[in-house]
Amino acid sequence: MNRVLKIHADDTVAVALEPISKGAVASGYDVTVGDDIPQGHKFALKDIAAGEAVIKYGAVIGLAREPIAKGRHVHVHNLKTALGGIVDYAYAGGPAAVPKVEAGPAPTIQAFERIDGQIGIRNDLWIIPLVGCINGLAQNIAKQVDRQRLLPDGCEVKALAHPYGCSQLGDDLANTRGILQNYALHPNAGGVLILGLGCENNTRKYFQEGLNPPDPRRVRFLTSQEVGDEMAAALDACRDLGAVMAEDKRTPVSAARLRVGLKCGGSDGFSGITANPLLGAFSDWLCEIGGTTVLTEVPEMFGAEQLLMARAESTEVFDKTVALINDFKQYYIANNQPIYENPSPGNKDGGISTLEEKSLGCTQKAGTSVVHDVLMYTERLKKPGLNLLSAPGNDGVAVTALAAAGCHMVLFTTGRGTPLGGVVPTVKVATNSTLAERKPHWIDFDAGPIATGAATVAEMRDSFVKTILDIAEGKPTRNEVNGIGEIVLFKTGVTL
Repeated sequence: MNRVLKIHADDTVAVALEPISKGAVASGYDVTVGDDIPQGHKFALKDIAAGEAVIKYGAVIGLAREPIAKGRHVHVHNLKTALGGIVDYAYAGGPAAVPKVEAGPAPTIQAFERIDGQIGIRNDLWIIPLVGCINGLAQNIAKQVDRQRLLPDGCEVKALAHPYGCSQLGDDLANTRGILQNYALHPNAGGVLILGLGCENNTRKYFQEGLNPPDPRRVRFLTSQEVGDEMAAALDACRDLGAVMAEDKRTPVSAARLRVGLKCGGSDGFSGITANPLLGAFSDWLCEIGGTTVLTEVPEMFGAEQLLMARAESTEVFDKTVALINDFKQYYIANNQPIYENPSPGNKDGGISTLEEKSLGCTQKAGTSVVHDVLMYTERLKKPGLNLLSAPGNDGVAVTALAAAGCHMVLFTTGRGTPLGGVVPTVKVATNSTLAERKPHWIDFDAGPIATGAATVAEMRDSFVKTILDIAEGKPTRNEVNGIGEIVLFKTGVTL
């Protein structure tokens, strides 16, 4: 028999947990499939009329383009989005009831305590170029820091290369500055070298406005055009920063002080069944013990946004969530682009047909907790609990924004696989065991057993929590082992 999954009692489609050949009988259902059904794809459990809503996760994932017979493949060829444009939302009067989470007391982890009360889970040296034309210099400085062993054991040096900081205006330049400022203040950085050229728009004076590092010993500035030998000057600064970092030791702190970003990329038909619900269970656990999680990828909330709005802590948070959604839709409209041009080709290959189907799977990463705050791009975290953050779904941009908001690490689910990693630890969670077995050098945790029935989300939560706490205490993620850590800035304005 062929293994399939009907996720919700109201669903009119089921998911093939393994490839099903045309003419085979779906296990547990009186359905003979009328097409070859790839792994992770859907087939109809009943006859569906043209224009009728198709239900998955107990919610509408689109409308039938044409009549779909029971047992036939349901995908982009016969399913279209049911979503429209800007929506008027109504506040329901308070957060919806959320299930009680059994979390127990907050465990203790070993981390670096900073002077402003934050904790860091890494103690690295970050070289931040103010402008893209000195990326090469920043990278060469990082290489020399490594070669000359200027940092204490266990500390890494990273050049945060990016292409911007000049030929930008207005909000676009302000966003570049804001993200880079947030990295300069990030508690995972034991030392920061701010590297300027001297003629860029993102000048040292402009960059320092509002920066106010809590521990000035950990931040050095160098303007390359103002010194004779910029390499020698940079290495002197890094040597001084290394001496400061040598004083840092891990000490016991509560895991409730962790701030964790939630992200998915290269999603497939298993994402909303395995890895994303697992992140949701982790998010609920961390929020319950007093910690913080952050969900972004605003375009991938479209179609599931009302589930998040129903959990808004207050009228203010509800209104901010509405603005978060509609402002991003206006961004598409202003650029004459379709709001619902999603999912990606890889998502479709993996079995995701419409944006609302993708969004209903994507938002499961946020679990069931109350939404306590909504942050705009470049804003930093202020409240514990579940937060929403404005950023696009692009993997690099979203991971960068989550770290800039103050996340110590990012949990990244994937069904297709990717080597991408941010400057903070980026924990790759495979939605299926095939990927985990084929790309073990990319994947940190395999959520595939949930799909096979070998384990439930609840049963895997504790082992996943242990994996995350081990990483918080210094166990390297695959992106760290592979030396992949980058930032990608969100550019919206003109280039001069």
